[in-house]
Amino acid sequence: MKRNLKQIGRMLVCACMLLVSGIAHADVNPKPFVIPELQTWTGAEGEVALSGVVRVKGGNKELMRVAKAYAADYETMFGKSLTVTTGSPKAGDILFVLKKNDKALGKEGYRMNIGNYVTVTAATTQGAFWATRTLLQLSEQHTALPKGETVDVPVYELRGFMVDVARKFMPIDYLNDLVKVMAYYKMNALQVHLNDNGFRQFFGNDWDKTPSAFRLESTLHPGLTSKDGHYTKQEFIDLQILGENNYVEVIPEIDVPAHSLAFVHYKPQLGSKEYGMDHLDMFHPETYPFIDSVFREYLEGKNPVFRSKRVNIGTDEYSNRDKKVVEKFREFTDHYIRFVESFGKQAMVWGALTHANGETPVKSENVIMNIWHNPYAQPKDMKEQGYKLVSIPDGLVYIVPAAGYYYDYLNCQYLYNSWTPANIGGVQFEEADPDILGGMFAVWNDHHGNGISTYDVHHRTYPALQTIAVKCWSASKTSLPYAEWDAKRWDLSEAPGVNWLGRQGDKKQSLVAEIAEVKAGATLPYEEIGYDYTVSFKVTGAKEQKGTKLFSSKHTNFYLSDPREGKLGFERDGYLNTFNYRVPEGQTVEITIQGNNKMTRLLVNGKQREELGVKMLYSINESNKANYISDPNMKNVELYNTDGAKIFYQRTLVFPLRKAGDFKSTVKDLKIWNYVK
Repeated sequence: MKRNLKQIGRMLVCACMLLVSGIAHADVNPKPFVIPELQTWTGAEGEVALSGVVRVKGGNKELMRVAKAYAADYETMFGKSLTVTTGSPKAGDILFVLKKNDKALGKEGYRMNIGNYVTVTAATTQGAFWATRTLLQLSEQHTALPKGETVDVPVYELRGFMVDVARKFMPIDYLNDLVKVMAYYKMNALQVHLNDNGFRQFFGNDWDKTPSAFRLESTLHPGLTSKDGHYTKQEFIDLQILGENNYVEVIPEIDVPAHSLAFVHYKPQLGSKEYGMDHLDMFHPETYPFIDSVFREYLEGKNPVFRSKRVNIGTDEYSNRDKKVVEKFREFTDHYIRFVESFGKQAMVWGALTHANGETPVKSENVIMNIWHNPYAQPKDMKEQGYKLVSIPDGLVYIVPAAGYYYDYLNCQYLYNSWTPANIGGVQFEEADPDILGGMFAVWNDHHGNGISTYDVHHRTYPALQTIAVKCWSASKTSLPYAEWDAKRWDLSEAPGVNWLGRQGDKKQSLVAEIAEVKAGATLPYEEIGYDYTVSFKVTGAKEQKGTKLFSSKHTNFYLSDPREGKLGFERDGYLNTFNYRVPEGQTVEITIQGNNKMTRLLVNGKQREELGVKMLYSINESNKANYISDPNMKNVELYNTDGAKIFYQRTLVFPLRKAGDFKSTVKDLKIWNYVK
């Protein structure tokens, strides 16, 4: 009996120890949430409040720049300035250390130990910079940082996004902010598709009337540069420099010999009469010299316009019905691979060499291929030929806004749960295969003239970017269920100082602001409010000139009297949309505007007056001209019969709030909600 009591006693002691151990274990910090997910985490107990001091060990100039960039971003986000200095760390400090011989971290990895102070160790300054993005995301969610340690190294070295600015021009400040957003989520490659054209079936099957664009300033060929929006050489250089400072490579793409109507509009003799005028005639004696001159303008000199180490030359979707053309296409591809290499660049191409299977050799060594559609380029065959692959399967990661095919918004849940770059169009490779550099997703703005705004593109891009960031950094090593991850990701900012989504107020549905009276010319506290929102105000109408703005922001105007008819309306991205309502002179009415990513709604005195939703256009035709009044390329559009081809015209509005217009009416009781009431 005594022995049994002793055994029972020992069991009770063990149980108590296990209980205590369990309680202690429960106090160990779980892996904190960041995007992309930390690769490893060893939790500790407690937390540390940051002191406001950032220290750099060893005096490395680039590491000091990274630390100062972190301090600047921290102040932008949280309104508190940090001191960047050297010396030994004290409680709450952040210490940055370079250990170039730490091969386990590679070029982009880092170690972070959050104890009584924070130590960030990296083999390169790029790894240290990625650590600062983690620190900022942690600070968004925690007033004091949870103690623990991580070793965070990406699975894939290229994590990217391709944006089509040719068929939907996006202002340079958006591309600048996009670089910052990508950096915030450790994405490191932004491919900019600089030339392309609309689909001729929407323009009377007439190539001359089909819109095309080349979005870079050209001093060698001034008439080539698009007049409805382009980037100066200096703007594009500055974009790349911004990318370099944020460790995001801006990869320029000039797409030839298909998708080339912009070049044919400039030099009509270069167009293919057999395959379509958006195809270059590769046999024409002027084609090679002209395209050489286009690339050379941006590649030559001590300070070339294309600063990036990589340049994409396009080379996809040309006809393969004639063997002679196939062999010429292969020769053309090989020529431009070697041409850009002659300027010290690495060539990138769109996969097309299964579709253009032939005998003419095409250089593969040190060439990167975007694998987008396996019938065009079978990934295993391309790997065997020696190409380095970027996984960008069209059936999973192509966004084509409001087109009715591919994706309007990516299926982020499927991608998060089931995809990594090792899966290319259903062909499965080993994870971290050294011949797969990484993955990308793309936005193709196929339907020129469909009313999509830059804000609409960003609304589609942002959740996709967060998702692809996870899958390229962590691959299949994700620990959170999608629903939990999806809920938490909205707690993070787009990037320091970036808010293209127009999020205002707290994260719950709330009244964001009330302003008793809005004086003409006043500056308001918000730039704009994005989807979903409700804005209401009372107007006592006065006689207003056409074009009188009520509110405006950098890229958007809301009219009290629109330029065309003197009615309520709004303009953004070259599109003017008008409500069939004019504020009556001498009367006071309550105006309410509600908006989401599908529609913009007008209520007058609490009753719905009109909803501007998706409008189906069977062409860009005479009755649609009014939609394009501010787009100089669309003023002389003719009536076309498109045999049922459809464009889904969007009438959305991210509501502008920064500046009140020069109106004569009285505007009172402005209220702003961050939801559709």
